[in-house]
Amino acid sequence: MSTNRQSDAKDADETEVDRPSSRVSGEGLDNEADPRLQGTPSRDRHNTDLSQSSMIPGFTKEGPKAQSTSAPGLRTEGLASGIGNNVFRWLRKRTIGRGLFVDPARDNFRTMTSLYSSMNPAADSVNMSTQTHGAVFNLEYSPDGSVLTVACEQTEVLLFDPISCTHIKTLVEAHEDCVNNIRFLDNRLFATCSDDTTIALWDLRKLNSKVCSLHGHTSWVKNIEYDTNTRLLVTSGFDGNVITWDTNRFTEDGCPHKKFFHTRYLMRMRLTPDCSKMLISTSSGYLLILHDLDLTQSLELGSYRILRARRSAPNSEGTTSGSRSAGTPRHGNDSSKVHPQASQREAGSPRNSLEVLTPEIPGERDRGNCITSLQLHPKGWATLIRCSSNMDDQEWTCVYEFQEGTPTRPPVSPRCSLRLTHYIEEANVGRGYIKELCFSPDGRLICSPYGYGVRLLAFDEHCGELSDCPQAATSCLREVRSIYSHSDVVLTTKFSPTHCQLASGCLSGRVALYQPKF
Repeated sequence: MSTNRQSDAKDADETEVDRPSSRVSGEGLDNEADPRLQGTPSRDRHNTDLSQSSMIPGFTKEGPKAQSTSAPGLRTEGLASGIGNNVFRWLRKRTIGRGLFVDPARDNFRTMTSLYSSMNPAADSVNMSTQTHGAVFNLEYSPDGSVLTVACEQTEVLLFDPISCTHIKTLVEAHEDCVNNIRFLDNRLFATCSDDTTIALWDLRKLNSKVCSLHGHTSWVKNIEYDTNTRLLVTSGFDGNVITWDTNRFTEDGCPHKKFFHTRYLMRMRLTPDCSKMLISTSSGYLLILHDLDLTQSLELGSYRILRARRSAPNSEGTTSGSRSAGTPRHGNDSSKVHPQASQREAGSPRNSLEVLTPEIPGERDRGNCITSLQLHPKGWATLIRCSSNMDDQEWTCVYEFQEGTPTRPPVSPRCSLRLTHYIEEANVGRGYIKELCFSPDGRLICSPYGYGVRLLAFDEHCGELSDCPQAATSCLREVRSIYSHSDVVLTTKFSPTHCQLASGCLSGRVALYQPKF
């Protein structure tokens, strides 16, 4: 940092030629001696240089104010020309060359911190509510950021223009029960799921009716994902089933589907951005990971291979330690040995290999928890969860980084593909309701429902990338800003994919939009 200040000061001194101590015969001040100015028409040279010199303190279009007589024989035109050249070189170094004078990463940190720390509710977002739709359970932007959809408790779906904060349309009786989740397949087609056990497909160009309804679940449907590689819609519900739907062949009567996976106590299901893994959270505290995902193969109960079952938690030195799980062999005191099934997978295991984890919170390793919310880093680096204790008296937000290939920490037995990097305790408000977190589009920030407002969290004080944070130990998430704009418990949050904007919805049904305000 001191190097940058010294360099900046050096460049600034070069432009301050009006000081008494300035050497008027220095480089760039004598235009007749400068070969770069030979042959340049005096009119163009005079107009350009004087217009630039007028931006420098102590100079006007007529030349220097007080120092013009300090150097006998120096012509005004030459002085102005030299100043213009110095200013041009200085600006070029600052903006084009950058070089040693500007650290792009430092500027990026400052910009991010300035933008997100100035987030405030948009004035018109106060009116983004009605008296009929009930609590807001989910928010989803279209991929181009032009539409914000809202899943409501009372069977409705609301559509807003997020730029003008105006209500576009209400899909009345979109379902016969609570609408739980919304997912866009592209900029026009989106899917909704409900406690009425169905999934509905909608087209933004024709919202008067559904494209089709999908039937296959036997209990509340809570989550929708979309595999862009195979164009398969993937849903999960409280019946424990994960079902795939072939949207390539849908008709008004639905589309072909099959049960892909089943597990007890299923809460949420997510696909990594490259669709190579599926993560499933459960109310019993387990986190399931299906590696080398192939959604075209159905997995019957008992047919999938359990790679390793392990309980992961950080110890005082920042590494991970594990406790024995059922069916997991112990390798004595030799921590350098790796589970044989884990080694087999790394050497090339079958598709859809299952890993069972029990992520824990520091200081709470002896208490069970329920993983209520599950999100993935937009670059696939980590998973973000919100969990509560079995007594529902405490809540935490935790970030677990994926560990691929050779472990960066001293190996343990069996190995775990997730490592807790950051965590923070949350406000225990609105017990019994699930609070949905989200990552910013660049993955630098986390937005967490926090009582009657939202809280922006970062990995470090500079809003840095997760990959740039020190890996030595688990640390607390840093609070960037807290905003309280609701009169009830906030249940869901979402960043716009294209604009510096954030949306939140609360239990009483109001939607608030936040954007920078300087």
